[in-house]
Amino acid sequence: MATTTMTMAKALNEGLRRAMEKDPKVLLMGEDIGKLGGVFRITDGLQKDFGQDRVVDTPLAESAIVGTAVGLAIRGYRPVCEMQFDGFVFPAFDQIVSQVAKLHKRSEGIYNMAMVIRLPFQGGIGAIEHHSESPEAYFAHTPGLRVVSCATPNDAFWMIQQAIDSDDPIIFCEPKSRYWEKGEVDLDGPPRGLCEAELRREGSDVTVVGYGSSVKTILRAAEAAEAEGVSLEVIDLRGISPVDYPVVVASVLKTGRLIAVQEAPRSASVSSEIVAEVTQRCFYSMRAPGVRVAGYHVPYPPARIEEDYRPSVDRILDAVDQVMGYGQ
Repeated sequence: MATTTMTMAKALNEGLRRAMEKDPKVLLMGEDIGKLGGVFRITDGLQKDFGQDRVVDTPLAESAIVGTAVGLAIRGYRPVCEMQFDGFVFPAFDQIVSQVAKLHKRSEGIYNMAMVIRLPFQGGIGAIEHHSESPEAYFAHTPGLRVVSCATPNDAFWMIQQAIDSDDPIIFCEPKSRYWEKGEVDLDGPPRGLCEAELRREGSDVTVVGYGSSVKTILRAAEAAEAEGVSLEVIDLRGISPVDYPVVVASVLKTGRLIAVQEAPRSASVSSEIVAEVTQRCFYSMRAPGVRVAGYHVPYPPARIEEDYRPSVDRILDAVDQVMGYGQ
């Protein structure tokens, strides 16, 4: 097995490179992604190696980027669009929900929207609100889109390639606060399907699910809980829409308790849907109501207090105490 260690940013770069080498129809589009290599340098060196026709520096116009990608996808290309920051996706919202998500069905299957919209999301980098948002629920709510998020360099490397290979439009959420963290990458093959959840840690008392940057925080909470005699089972969802419910349900049937963690505000959110769906499927096996640990229902705060807003180890452990103490 060939493995190497790299940051998530480098893993994404190498995944894009491999996809472009494999298929000449793959091209990248975005603001400053060429010579600069993108704000986070995810596309560093790719324009030099593949040329300006395949790594395209676009105007500052997200609607135009996605609209152009729709036309390219109709013509058989596989465009990968970079939204520079999460909050910048909203000018393209109409194109995404009205065209990208619907054209395959509207054309009765004649056209595939084989395109990926890369979305650096979540906070933790000391930036202002429209550089630190978590808009995934808008797209998870939209039929016709798949929404995924990587949490490790290995998943970043393989999931971006799997997303590009897919004939469905993919919203590819990248936890920007994890871009510079290193991990082992298996260069030989993907660990599982694009939307399949992964059991990151086995446990017996509480199932804790999350995605993106929250996964590492949950794993840290699991270590702390173990020191207090509580065993957390940690599931990295990877697929936000669709959710791999069989994996989550099997875990909750074992533990009887569920905590869902996300950075986005909890009202009408991905974690809300997970708690509702799992409760419906596992009602008679649950020992406590499902609990959400999420961002607060306020605009993203200034950088100096963002760690009070984001889910933390302490907030997850408070939720563990809540579900473990229910009915006592």
